[in-house]
Amino acid sequence: MFDWLLSEHHAIAILKKDHETVKDLFDQFEKAEKTAAKEKIVTQALNELKLHAAIEEEIFYPTVRAHVGSKVMNEADEEHHVARVLIAELDRDGDEYGHREAKFTVLAENVRHHIREEESDMLPKAKELDIDFEALGQRMLDRKADLTKNGFSPDTEHRMVSKAGGKGDSPAAAAANHTRAAASRRSAAKGPTKTAQGRTRKTTSRSKD
Repeated sequence: MFDWLLSEHHAIAILKKDHETVKDLFDQFEKAEKTAAKEKIVTQALNELKLHAAIEEEIFYPTVRAHVGSKVMNEADEEHHVARVLIAELDRDGDEYGHREAKFTVLAENVRHHIREEESDMLPKAKELDIDFEALGQRMLDRKADLTKNGFSPDTEHRMVSKAGGKGDSPAAAAANHTRAAASRRSAAKGPTKTAQGRTRKTTSRSKD
């Protein structure tokens, strides 16, 4: 409540501004029609999400964890992990397979959910803390500037995705293709259909006549 009164250097104001930035990018993606426009939005959104995740995980979350409580914070950790896996796959694969747009849409849905959880539960609880949120916010802004200048180190999820294999289908697409191939093999193993078998018998009978 009354967050519009917060200084732009207040830690919570910084996080909420980030939230608005990525939600706007998600909205732009949904409205975009050309592939090039969508790719530009994806690239910008992934960068914003990585910056945001870094300042939360490295600075904000450790500061507020004890007060907010392990249940809320553990869920936030897991939501970050899921988002980072999707980000890592999007970083790896470029636009070489058809699941890319679906993957980004799922990422957007997960992040929107995460934002709602943070803004309705975590941030109000964190705001109760008697700490210098301005100083905390400045640390977050400094870290953002450093990452923007020097880039990101590979995180656990990027290393995991890289180890899983090279470019090509996403795991979800590969699983779907495997399921379809297995169904096709089972169908082939059953042999010709009754109709086809009937035609074969009739052809054989006419040949004997």
